[in-house]
Amino acid sequence: MNNILQDLFTPALVTAIEANMFDFFRMFSHWPQAEFHDDPELLWTMTDIPFPMFNNRMRAKFTLEDVAVAAAIEAAIARCQANNVPMLWLIGPTTMPTDLGARLETYGFLHTENAAGMAVDLQALNEDIPIPAGFTIEKVNDSVALKTWFRPFIAGFGIHDSFTDPFIDLYECAVFGAGMPLHAYTGWLNGEPVASSSLYYGAGVAGIYDVATVPEARRQGIGALMTLAPLRDARAMGYRAGILHGSEMGSNVYRRLGFQEYCSIGQYVWRPEHEQ
Repeated sequence: MNNILQDLFTPALVTAIEANMFDFFRMFSHWPQAEFHDDPELLWTMTDIPFPMFNNRMRAKFTLEDVAVAAAIEAAIARCQANNVPMLWLIGPTTMPTDLGARLETYGFLHTENAAGMAVDLQALNEDIPIPAGFTIEKVNDSVALKTWFRPFIAGFGIHDSFTDPFIDLYECAVFGAGMPLHAYTGWLNGEPVASSSLYYGAGVAGIYDVATVPEARRQGIGALMTLAPLRDARAMGYRAGILHGSEMGSNVYRRLGFQEYCSIGQYVWRPEHEQ
């Protein structure tokens, strides 16, 4: 187990919110379908799969002159053009240069969202969340259960069915094949899988990812319950802080549990011309 973060003041939490995300994306380093690079200036992944998450860029630390930053952006675009795939670039509080998002937009990147970097003291969680009748949560323990987990994940995020197999293959490596500290949870309502979430231990904190609920089961507090269950497990393991990167739609759910916003993670997507 990595060293558990005990410092719950803002600077340490901001660092952990980003660092946990960087660690989470290291799952690609264990996946044969991905080309993974952990360079001093950039953490990045390339595949031939036309979905932005599979071709990601983050943890930019460009301290070089403007022409070198431009060259790095152009090289990333050239790689994606060669594979005819879109790209996701994440911008956080430690990104250098600080105006990288604006520079990406000049190259045709679309700023799609600012995710709220949030954290909570696990000793101060609001656990008073009503449980709908017939609702249960199970931890994923084998590949068969993981395939079931993906049903609400795909439906909840509105991901096209054609990307199901790559996602399953990636997560099988991350959950079962690589010894990574990633754990998946499935929410069941009246015997049907309706929700997903995952928990990643990294940078001394418990990171919540992949919280999704199928449309027909929303507005019942299920998303909050899918977040709360992994956090309780993390607390039982001795963790002090939970972190996540909340969407605009989901942030209010997380605030109900006691999460507060500490930073912002900008999401920028580049697409080949035929997709634009």
